[in-house]
Amino acid sequence: MTDLAILQAKTGIIFKNPSLLEQSLVHRSYRNENPHFHLDSNERLEFLGDAFIGYIVGEYFYNQLPDLTEGELTKLRSAVVCGESLASVAANLELGDFLYMGRGEVAGGGRKRQRTLASALEALVGAVLLDRGHDAARKFTLRILSENMENAKANLHILDYKSRLQEIVQAKQQISPTYLTKETYGPDHKKTFTVEVLVNGVAVGIGVGKSKQLAEKEAAKMAIKNLLPEDYSV
Repeated sequence: MTDLAILQAKTGIIFKNPSLLEQSLVHRSYRNENPHFHLDSNERLEFLGDAFIGYIVGEYFYNQLPDLTEGELTKLRSAVVCGESLASVAANLELGDFLYMGRGEVAGGGRKRQRTLASALEALVGAVLLDRGHDAARKFTLRILSENMENAKANLHILDYKSRLQEIVQAKQQISPTYLTKETYGPDHKKTFTVEVLVNGVAVGIGVGKSKQLAEKEAAKMAIKNLLPEDYSV
């Protein structure tokens, strides 16, 4: 079985034009080292997939959660379409193993780099959209992102902590909090992160989570409790 056939089996999408799937896997570093390669890089497909994913996720939350405000819907969508979220889906598909990459990029750990994986997933969605049309691409996008969307809905109460902390610190000190990853452990597909949030260089909260984003939000939650008066409820 060829690599493209294996990936099609993983995604559940059989391409009418396999060259679109192949192009979605071409990292620009490969084109730089192989300028005569028959396909362009995946960057244009990435652009298309990025826009499509944002629309589909936004539409889904809009229809599923009619009582949420614009701000809450925006936070949910951002949690799902962020690089960390998309990279986790790409890692589950082992998308990095299929990428055409330059030797230097591979040597530097490019196949596991978050930005590269997220971009490749966006390009893959763009390729599905062009090859199979809107409805098939919509179903594919919702399927591969379903777990992340459910997690975002379940953690909606957490999503606001960082912005709330930002407002509190800005009002008190006219500066922004900073987040520092203190520890990362576990295998690549199941890492745990420990993050500290600092205000003016002083640690005011610490959080642990299965992603850096969740750890930051837990740290922000603790910081709010530490910084606000006792009668403030989080």
